[in-house]
Amino acid sequence: MNLLLQTSQSDLQAQIAVTGSKSETNRLLLLQALFPNITLANTSNSDDSEVMQKALKGNDEIVDIHHAGTAMRFLTAYFAVNEGREVVLTGSPRMKERPIKVLVETLQQLGAQISYENEEGYPPIRIKGQKITNNKVSIPANVSSQYISALLLVAPKLENGIELTLVGEITSIPYIKMTLALLNDLQIQTSFEGNVIKVYPKPEVAPKVMTVESDWSSASYFFSLVALSDTAKIALSSYKGTSLQGDSALVEIYAEIGVETHFEENKMTLTKIKNFNFEDVKFDLNNTPDIAQTIVVTCLGLGIGCHLTGLHTLKIKETDRLEALRIEMTKLGANIKVTNDSLTLAASNHINSNVSIATYNDHRMAMAFAPLALKVPIIIDNAEVVSKSYPDFWEDLKTLGFKISE
Repeated sequence: MNLLLQTSQSDLQAQIAVTGSKSETNRLLLLQALFPNITLANTSNSDDSEVMQKALKGNDEIVDIHHAGTAMRFLTAYFAVNEGREVVLTGSPRMKERPIKVLVETLQQLGAQISYENEEGYPPIRIKGQKITNNKVSIPANVSSQYISALLLVAPKLENGIELTLVGEITSIPYIKMTLALLNDLQIQTSFEGNVIKVYPKPEVAPKVMTVESDWSSASYFFSLVALSDTAKIALSSYKGTSLQGDSALVEIYAEIGVETHFEENKMTLTKIKNFNFEDVKFDLNNTPDIAQTIVVTCLGLGIGCHLTGLHTLKIKETDRLEALRIEMTKLGANIKVTNDSLTLAASNHINSNVSIATYNDHRMAMAFAPLALKVPIIIDNAEVVSKSYPDFWEDLKTLGFKISE
């Protein structure tokens, strides 16, 4: 469905409960499959998490995870160590274009039995679950932190744990630290010194309820809405000031784009700073690439320029996000340049209205562009793609006074 978004609202006031973090949920679902006496609360209602849960609970030989990149990576490691089980792991046409070779080769070095059904280096893959006793292995650190997290999550169930050496510059460190923190919460011993991560074996854990914090990537769209409003006060739950999620860097980033953040109990309140002096901004998003789309759209709406770096992983996401941004921002009248790992937007006070934004099967494209409706009417193509991470997104926008029609 294609949605037309428009609003006459310039004052945004609402209280919104955001679904649990997809990143935390998917890690915990895998840990729960390994240690069934863990109970989970406030889990994500995203498509990705539902696909992950179904795959872990099912007994099918063919496991189709559709567009869910996290599930593809985590389940590759999970099925590789699941003794006696044989599966073919596959996904959408785009998933079959997303590389998996680095993770597969690392697991093969540990002794896993994984082969390619079609093109080498890409899904679908056939996995024959093995008992793994090797524990020392190295992996390129600049490809995807999800490869690293996949290995760390299954490590406690390996006879000798894992000693993982990261080669090169490490990307998305907060996501690796999130994985280790969740293991530590279950009293699983880990260490991360220099470029070596160790996870020690732990056959059983004590029963525990694990509550998932709400999703910070989903919160990013509200930071953008507040920045683009005349006045705003939006309360979001459930969030805390100290978060495992890397995208909590939004607090510091948006402080430079006119948004003040206040924490109380498990609520986060975003307020537009009065008489804020807007200037061009520069951010290194090496640790938080998922919020790049939101930030560049905010800057376009505010008429300020931005230079964003550390974006090399965006090439292998749901779409090539840098190229997608360049195409769609240009339609809106933006002067934008992209390289392999950076994006530069020139300051401009003009935005074309009633532009139809293509979303490329990418949930973040749909949600990142939506706040621009505060400035001009905008059409979002294939708007249902938001269900991948935030199924209630359009309903939550309506509570802020947005008019949304097909």
